[in-house]
Amino acid sequence: MSKADSNLDPSNWTAEYGDYLFSIAMSRLRNRDASEEVVQETFLAAIKAKAQYTGKGSEKSWLISILKNKIVDVFRKRSRQREEQTEADQTDLSETLFDRSGHWKLIADHSNISPDKQLQNEEFWKLLSECIESLPIKQQSVFSLRELQEKSSQDICSQLELTPSNLWVILHRARLQLANCLNQKWQT
Repeated sequence: MSKADSNLDPSNWTAEYGDYLFSIAMSRLRNRDASEEVVQETFLAAIKAKAQYTGKGSEKSWLISILKNKIVDVFRKRSRQREEQTEADQTDLSETLFDRSGHWKLIADHSNISPDKQLQNEEFWKLLSECIESLPIKQQSVFSLRELQEKSSQDICSQLELTPSNLWVILHRARLQLANCLNQKWQT
């Protein structure tokens, strides 16, 4: 048992870090059951890997690192479980959002609301969350990794076994669907 390993006290992890790890998981996964499960898996993995803890970073940082890897595993598992949607099944939202000349179609004007106020608006975040959940699972995974977890394209491609061009197509489609979803929900 290493010196760093002897400083770890798994019996206190749930009380000390459970809520914080759960909030991170919820912000990424947006699913209570999946978040609870991933936090439990984090604690189990940490107990199994106690010998690998070097003590260079804090116990909390070490657990967060394990949690982030578990979240990536969830995204990877989700994307593998669901079959790829065929091109025929996917609606090309560019036709919905852009006119024939490639310009944006007129969308409801919310310019009277300042961008700062709109970002702080709880209703906006609720709608965004609903729209993200309505995306196909692969788009959810890629969008969440890129925009919420701020992962690099290279990391996402290696984690989800995608080519860079496939990544950008998925991100493009996700953004189009999110824009369309937000526009529809914001108007109602």
